[in-house]
Amino acid sequence: MGNIFCIVEGHGEVEAVPILIRRICDTLRITEYPGIPQPMWIPANKLIQEGEHERAVELGARKTGSDGAIIILIDCDDGCPATIGPTLLSRARTARPDRRISVILAKREYEAWFLASIESLRGKRGIATDSTAPQNPERIRDAKGWLSDCMGANGPYTPTTDQSAFTQLFDLDAARSSGSFDKCYREMSAILTEIIQN
Repeated sequence: MGNIFCIVEGHGEVEAVPILIRRICDTLRITEYPGIPQPMWIPANKLIQEGEHERAVELGARKTGSDGAIIILIDCDDGCPATIGPTLLSRARTARPDRRISVILAKREYEAWFLASIESLRGKRGIATDSTAPQNPERIRDAKGWLSDCMGANGPYTPTTDQSAFTQLFDLDAARSSGSFDKCYREMSAILTEIIQN
């Protein structure tokens, strides 16, 4: 089984994304996890630059081996995932057409996925027991601030300490009401299935 090398834009995702991949393995009843080297952190504004994106993919290709995969996960903030994602994927596949590559964009922020499933986090890590998911979590510009409000005196939400913990706890099925998380789940599932079958 090959490795999955992840390229992320936030310090919190360095710890959180491998946890998310393993949790999706569990939902797929994959009992042997793929190797997941420590993700590479690159600020989003640098990662999308001409040349930097390709260099990151090249480094990822060296870390995966011929039967591995590369996952790039970025917050799209105010951008449109349907526009940015295909462009970055095309550039990545041009750089390394011999690798499985997936580009996943969280609409606005990774933390919007926690908002979509906030009921599953009630009473955990300081989240208020009456917290209710907003109607459209992906429209909220400051999901981190929204989580901090839910945490009250136990906050503020800090990605480097809370993101991996919430990733371990949030309800994946509930979060799939968020379009970008549903795509993330499907993309990661497809890559995991391909790696297992090879």
